[in-house]
Amino acid sequence: MKIFDIPGFPNPLRVRIVLAEKRMNAQVEFIKVDLPAAEHKQPAFLALNPLGTVPVLQLEDGTNISECTAITEYLDNLDGNPILTGSTPKEKAVIHMMQKRAESELADPVGIYFHHATPGLGAALQPYKSPDWEGRVDWGNRQRERAIDGMKYFDHLLRNQPYIAGDAFSMADITVFAGLLFAGFASIDIPVECTALSAWQTKVQQRPSVKNPA
Repeated sequence: MKIFDIPGFPNPLRVRIVLAEKRMNAQVEFIKVDLPAAEHKQPAFLALNPLGTVPVLQLEDGTNISECTAITEYLDNLDGNPILTGSTPKEKAVIHMMQKRAESELADPVGIYFHHATPGLGAALQPYKSPDWEGRVDWGNRQRERAIDGMKYFDHLLRNQPYIAGDAFSMADITVFAGLLFAGFASIDIPVECTALSAWQTKVQQRPSVKNPA
């Protein structure tokens, strides 16, 4: 298998943590995509993923799978022993619900703020943004506030349970962790009152798969 991504970026990190959790690091060849140079917006990459986003998992038969949730589903279930996406109907439902919220209430708003209300990754990507710079900045700043509200939501959740989807570490935790990492890079701090979220972040940082991702 091949994974097209770039080390250190939030969504690629999500899949690399999954690989480490599943101990599949040696089964994957990584191919670096130069995001600051807009390589992911060029025809060669768009042939892999028309949406122009990383990561992309390419299987031995040439099938290309994009979207972190889909990639995680595939990798987690490949050995018949899912540990991150749920093994019962209830577990699957709760994890997928929280996974969606992790993206829509934290990871995605941070990304929108970073790419549309700040210079983002630089000049090479400017042509791929809306030309209405003033309106885009206002929209991005509103997404920043949404991300902070998302942090408060997950903090409230974690005051009553150890992980995002309940008692066990799951792909929803990986997504929230990556979202917080991205938020820190974008200078969006966790509110000081969100002590449960901060404690959870510290705990997750100690996982071997997070300390040493693929």
